[in-house]
Amino acid sequence: MLTFTQRHPPNPDVVVTFTLALTAEERTRSRHRWETEDGKVVFLRLPRGTVLRDGDILQDETNDSLMRVAAKAEPVLTVLAATPLLLMRAAYHLGNRHVPVEITSSYLRLSPDSVLQTMLVQLGLEIKAEILPFQPELGAYGHNHAH
Repeated sequence: MLTFTQRHPPNPDVVVTFTLALTAEERTRSRHRWETEDGKVVFLRLPRGTVLRDGDILQDETNDSLMRVAAKAEPVLTVLAATPLLLMRAAYHLGNRHVPVEITSSYLRLSPDSVLQTMLVQLGLEIKAEILPFQPELGAYGHNHAH
């Protein structure tokens, strides 16, 4: 079993022992046990409140292994708008409901939710159900800063 206790920022040049693909929700777990596809047992023991980002490098407690975290493709709703104002309005309404949202200048992305999907359609937004990596905002008061 490998126990990873240290997080380092993404660095594509670092050679890692392996990569672990995690959903957005799984990347919020600072203490958890996973089994990789090839049977390795991985345990995270990171500071509470750690939120992992796509590309983060984790170091095990013996300093022998490095693991890269990858954002795993998962079901999402991608929200598209005809105008920037409409997209901002959608972000406002989603923020009022405190749901994790990935925010870009051209789309919003959230976990599937039929009630929110109906609300967004009624506001005039286009919704696409997709399976893609989901990287929601960390929040203004999070312990980690975005990379």
